[in-house]
Amino acid sequence: MHAFAYERPATLAEAIGLLEAHGSRASLLAGGTDLIIGLRDGTQTPAVVIDVKRIAELCPGIRDDGDRVTIGATTVMTELADSELIRSRYRALAEAASVVGSVQIRNRATIAGNICNGSPAADTLPPLLVYDAVVVAAGPNGIRHIPIDSFPVRSRVTALLPGELVIAIELPATSGRTGAVHLRQSRRRGHDLASVTLCCAVNEAAVTRIAYGSVGPRPLLRIDESGVLADAAGDDAAKAAILERMFAAAAPSRNSMRASPEYRLAMLRVLGTRGVRIAIDRLAQK
Repeated sequence: MHAFAYERPATLAEAIGLLEAHGSRASLLAGGTDLIIGLRDGTQTPAVVIDVKRIAELCPGIRDDGDRVTIGATTVMTELADSELIRSRYRALAEAASVVGSVQIRNRATIAGNICNGSPAADTLPPLLVYDAVVVAAGPNGIRHIPIDSFPVRSRVTALLPGELVIAIELPATSGRTGAVHLRQSRRRGHDLASVTLCCAVNEAAVTRIAYGSVGPRPLLRIDESGVLADAAGDDAAKAAILERMFAAAAPSRNSMRASPEYRLAMLRVLGTRGVRIAIDRLAQK
């Protein structure tokens, strides 16, 4: 394993100072489910690892603030999946959290780590896009609120500026009825990164929001306001045509070992059709 220094700041200000001092040679440790693997196999060689688990400002937890729900940066997947608040208001996010890795991984992996890795296959990103989340980041210039659709840039790259780290994720309060679902396709159940991941939400105003990932450099959000997709009795051909337009930007890599581009695109259409149907059904049950 590559040698590195280890720092364990007690305050957010200390952590930001360390990030400023070490720049790209610093890696943050929260859950560590990806970092530890990277350190072991040599794909990550930081000069310093900054352990942020003791920082009170990053404490785990899910809080209802009335106009929004705030999720602490170090909240783990198990807590998200088990939260009655998340399951009742943001069901697709709870479903996404429940399929991240194995039980052991979910007990350690944090929501901030899942999005900060910049992986196009991150399971929580599609539901966060569908629910219009906001990433709260702290850095040398203070607090910054970043719309989730502006946060992922490309694989391993996010909108975080030098010296910044995520301190929370905010979800706007839900209004009206919405049916939503998170779906994924992988080589084997559990433990594996998704070949395709998708979230679909349909609300009572007949607006359909679909976000999908693992089929390009970053997850994408598309919105249909025509009402065609949201119509339970709508024409299948018309729905398929809209989905084709929504998926037009999908560009799977040919270098992935998990699935071919042709397979991913075919499964994206399957999951899209299935997701719309499930979301409509769930909306009708509310």
